[in-house]
Amino acid sequence: MDIGEFNSHASVRFNHLFYDGVDTVELASHYGTPLYVVSESAVRERCSSVRKAFLEKYPNTRAVYASKAFQTLDMCRIIDQEGLGIDVVSGGELFAALKAQVNPGAIVFHGNAKTLDELEYAIENDVGRIISDNLREISEVERIAARLGKKVKLLYRITPGVDSHTHRFISTGSLDSKFGIPLDSSVRNDYMRAVLNSPHIDFRGFHFHIGSQIRDNFSHLAALGVALKLIVDVHTDYGFDVSELNLGGGFGIRYLPGDPETELGYFLDPMMQLIRFEMEKAKIPMPMVTIEPGRWIIGEAGITLYELRSVKTIPGIRTYVGVDGGMTDNIRPALYEARYHAISANKADWSHDTVVTIAGKCCESGDILVKDVGLAEPKPGDIVAVFSTGAYNHSMASNYNRIPRPAVVMTTGEGRHRLSVRRESYEDMLIREF
Repeated sequence: MDIGEFNSHASVRFNHLFYDGVDTVELASHYGTPLYVVSESAVRERCSSVRKAFLEKYPNTRAVYASKAFQTLDMCRIIDQEGLGIDVVSGGELFAALKAQVNPGAIVFHGNAKTLDELEYAIENDVGRIISDNLREISEVERIAARLGKKVKLLYRITPGVDSHTHRFISTGSLDSKFGIPLDSSVRNDYMRAVLNSPHIDFRGFHFHIGSQIRDNFSHLAALGVALKLIVDVHTDYGFDVSELNLGGGFGIRYLPGDPETELGYFLDPMMQLIRFEMEKAKIPMPMVTIEPGRWIIGEAGITLYELRSVKTIPGIRTYVGVDGGMTDNIRPALYEARYHAISANKADWSHDTVVTIAGKCCESGDILVKDVGLAEPKPGDIVAVFSTGAYNHSMASNYNRIPRPAVVMTTGEGRHRLSVRRESYEDMLIREF
């Protein structure tokens, strides 16, 4: 397989894997391993695709980056420069976005259990939208906004009750979910009265998100049908015209060479057509439509480099290769059996015909990064590159077993690179302790 066909920013030169024109073996030597490497050029290309496929194609639209996938100050600044907003789900993510000087009006604040401090911080800083899914939060927003003399733009997150055909741990649109408002009519009426009678809430409309890593558009269209019926019902029952509809994200990416590449238009074009059709049929003004791509923007832009530390063959069963990272820098395989592709970065031209399982260094049997992948005659000291690690690796990293979190290096597509996040030290891990 030509690695460039799988990832257009990867190539092989002088038997080494290059990423954005940078020798990954030299990166590993210079910065140490494990090492997150993120292609800034790939991120900007994806942002450009969002503009072309959505923002420039359809009027009255917005796109916000779901920063929980990968949030650093560098990433916030890139997203802001590219003209996208930022979706945050905690006070910490909001703090980072504001620290990166993102326009507060371009920030969308999600979360099913925001604290009073988080709500106050968001409202004080004039966050663009708060998305809520419980009545207690509505009363808290009203009380804080009244005290601060503000009017808060707010959307409700709904539970559309659809099967998103993904792992149950990343499915969020079913009826039995911690997220969203169920659409039973009696529940809906309580929620609508709460916002329509609130003098300090500017209710805009609805949001849904059905899950992550969705590969077909059927679930999105099914959820959209539910949301559009709700918009029509609210128009009929309350005389209220919804001015905003947020379609969430969850658009899938390529993790393995056999995975198909999915364009945004595959999801968005039929959704926009359906919205226009239903709104025209009901004689309701077209709402502003927002999307929230996260993984789709950052996932394939990232790779992780490891040093191979050990090789252990169990005759007739399996060969394990141990690397100097693991579930502390990539929890996804242990959390929901995520699958990845890997190659030997320092033997990239060699035949990758030794089938191994890449094991992490944590004291857990479940610390397995990649099962049954071909490497090139694995030896201690080799550099292993794991692809499509941009999303939910750095952001979910931990210090389990007192392991420091890796550095992040940004590449630019011109053979240049820069340190974006320094490697954590042992002292860093103890800085809060007495």
